[in-house]
Order: sequence, then C-alpha cells, then structure tokens
Amino acid sequence: MATSNLKLLGMWACPYVNRAQFALKIKSIEYEFIEENPYNRSDILVTSNPFYKKIPVLIHGDKPICESLIIVQYVDDNWATGPSTLPSDAYDRALARFWAAYISDKWYPSPKLLREAQVEDEKTPLTEKISAGLLLLEEAFVKCSKGKPYFGGDNIGYLDIVLGSSLAWLKVTEIVVGIKLLDQDKIPTLSGWADRFCSDEDVKDVLPETEKLLELHEKIQAFVRDGSK
Repeated sequence: MATSNLKLLGMWACPYVNRAQFALKIKSIEYEFIEENPYNRSDILVTSNPFYKKIPVLIHGDKPICESLIIVQYVDDNWATGPSTLPSDAYDRALARFWAAYISDKWYPSPKLLREAQVEDEKTPLTEKISAGLLLLEEAFVKCSKGKPYFGGDNIGYLDIVLGSSLAWLKVTEIVVGIKLLDQDKIPTLSGWADRFCSDEDVKDVLPETEKLLELHEKIQAFVRDGSK
C-alpha cells in the first residue's frame, strides 16, 4: 500500500523505532524512512517532537505522532490493511497494554544497564531482575496466546511487536555479558516464541543484525570511555 505522505523519523538500531517499523511492515504500508542522529537532532525532529525531541516520530501528512506505543496503536487504528495488531476483545486489549507498559517501563531498561555495567557487583542484581521478568513474560505469553503461536494469536500482534523489538539487543547483551538470558530450559515457551518471531519474513526485514548492533555497542562504549578521561 503506497502512502506518499508518510514519514518515519528514526535510527536503524533503535528498538523503539523498530516497533513502528514492524507495525508498518505488517500492514504493508510504504513510508519514507528518515535516519536521525540521536546526538545531532535534525530540525524536523525538534519541530515534530518539541517536548521530548526523541525518536521515533511518525509524520502522517503534516501531523506528527510521537512515542513508539502510541505509533503502533495509531497505525492499527488508521489503516485497515493487513491483520489487526491489537486484540478485538476489550479485556485482551487491556491485558496487552498492561504488559506492554511493564516491558517498556520496568523490564526493558535492565538489559541496557547490564551490558553497560562496569562493576561486577552491579551485574548480578540486574541479571536476576531480567530473568525474573522473563519468567513473568513466559506466564503472560501462555495467558495471552491461548495456545497459539504469538501473543497476538495466529499472527504477530501488539505485544509481540513490543517485546520482539528487544530481542536483537537482548542477544547483544548475552554476548557482552556472557550469560544466557533467553534460556530454553527455564522459559521454553517464550524461547520458542522468540524463534518464531525472529523468523517471520516481515520481522527479518526490520530486525537489526546482531553483529552490527555489537559493533555499535562497542563504539558507544569507547566513546563513553574516551569522554570520561
């Protein structure tokens, strides 16, 4: 579906931007992707998101939509093409939004803190927090999926997009720290879901490559180290 007046401001490695890309890809919506430098914000980004000045921003015509969770919902509400990503049942929608908020606000920051931790004593509590969160999400998957392949049922849905956007960076965290976090023995159902999600054709077109993310992580860490000298 061609949509010439649709632009997405973002950065290829940003998981929050990836959420918007997943939502648009699943709906087969074409858009112009404008690569942003988080350290040198463009005028269009500052104008479109003057309060936070953050990516992603979806610009539909002359209307900017900010924040990844809001963008994913906007795409689902505004375009009828492709499968709906939000559940049709009101309770299921509320449940998906609850877990999406948990992932974004409570769980997802911990992998970033873990791979950037400089002191060994900081790593153990962060690892435990991440693992405990994954066990909760294993339970949430069983409840939300109702025996189907995805949180959203037969197809990738809202909660799949939200959690799935973290998988590439979670893999980088495992490599950096040398710990298996998405452990098939401990969370077999969620591990199986992760494999299915990453193998989906729409997802593969968007999900950043682990090697490139690892290179980016090392460059960022080197920059931080040089700046602290």
